[in-house]
Amino acid sequence: MNKLFGLLIAGAVITLAGANDTFVVRNVTVHPVTGPIVENTSVMVTDGKITEIGAKIVAAKTVKVVEGKGLHLYPGMINSATEVGMSEISSIRESADTNEIGDFDPQLRAAIAVNPSSEHIPVTRANGITAVMVMPATAGGGGEGRRGGAATQVIAGQAGLMHLDGWTWEEMAVTKSAAMELKFPAIAGIPARFAEMAAALGMQRTTYAESKRNYEKKLVEMHEFFERARRYQKAKTAKDTSLKADLRFEAMIPVLEGKLPVMMMVSKAKSVKDAVDFADRERIKIVIAGVDEVGDYTAVLKAKNIPVICGPTLELPNNEDDAYDQKATLPGELFKAGVKIAFGTFDVQFARNLPYQAANAVAFGLPADEALKAITINPAEIFGVADRIGSLDKGKWADMILTDGDPLEAKTNIKRMFIKGHEVDLSSKHTKLYDKYMSRQ
Repeated sequence: MNKLFGLLIAGAVITLAGANDTFVVRNVTVHPVTGPIVENTSVMVTDGKITEIGAKIVAAKTVKVVEGKGLHLYPGMINSATEVGMSEISSIRESADTNEIGDFDPQLRAAIAVNPSSEHIPVTRANGITAVMVMPATAGGGGEGRRGGAATQVIAGQAGLMHLDGWTWEEMAVTKSAAMELKFPAIAGIPARFAEMAAALGMQRTTYAESKRNYEKKLVEMHEFFERARRYQKAKTAKDTSLKADLRFEAMIPVLEGKLPVMMMVSKAKSVKDAVDFADRERIKIVIAGVDEVGDYTAVLKAKNIPVICGPTLELPNNEDDAYDQKATLPGELFKAGVKIAFGTFDVQFARNLPYQAANAVAFGLPADEALKAITINPAEIFGVADRIGSLDKGKWADMILTDGDPLEAKTNIKRMFIKGHEVDLSSKHTKLYDKYMSRQ
């Protein structure tokens, strides 16, 4: 009897717990991304998942109703490369968890280091972003570095795809290991527009011969590391009793099996070619990330079905002789070549600007609907979670934003946000400071 009573109580608690993520949004214009726009329709959410989309949804009287007349419902946006939750104030070492010692650290997982109480999380989601890819170390960009200089770390660790809501990192994780970050080496140099700054800091520019030797040395080290990981994999498969557990090589097994993609952090076209050649030799699945130019290799990326995570489009090019609009036109060029793209901001302080980075690419040739896909369904497909997030479809988590216009436009306001069907508070440090000083007497 007591056992039955306990089960009834537990059932009641579960029912109450699910009440907040069961509701219907009615009379709204739905932008599913994977299908045509539907006006004046309704979306039913049950226990955090979308269960029905249609004009004539009949819900129980006890189900909460969200009125969407005159508003638009979009899937929550996904930022494909950030440090959100990993770095609070970059200049204060104790508040940043993005620098590790060692060249090869595949066992490190960014997800477990995410701070759910970071002030950057509410600021980022206030702009319509419901999930982010958290990188172990994005500051280096590619082998050359997004700001120039040589990157010493090669395999930085595992990037995690995280929801921007939850009390713990476990609650936030969409998938704690979505990709392995690899900073592909390159013949490094300091971009011309940073040369004066580098000189002031006492940084000396290495010769081409020195840079080439360092580059070739790194490539040899990478191949040797992969070979050691492959030998470890074979020994484990053969159940070799003399094998000593190695966390680094354990983490490499999903990569070698093709289950975990490698995010190749590169910048220049030559590095793209070298990264693809490396992937072919090691027989691994890759995603190109942070690239500034791809040159004539778009056809190769298309043929090998290699997606690209585009960086910020609102930045100037790194070199003086580059086209002023190089970064803005790249997404459109990749799309026209048939390459699947997504967008990442590769930082923490400007992660909220994701929709504007995508919008700027629209002004330089990327179709608007493809820009929206690049921050919703495309990253979900690239990282293998399209069955859960990325679009408004039945059976997926209700990661949704209710807006008064196109989320790619700066004038649009995010009225309400839902992550896994749970309504999220859109206030942030920005809004609190605004309210504080606006109410000053």
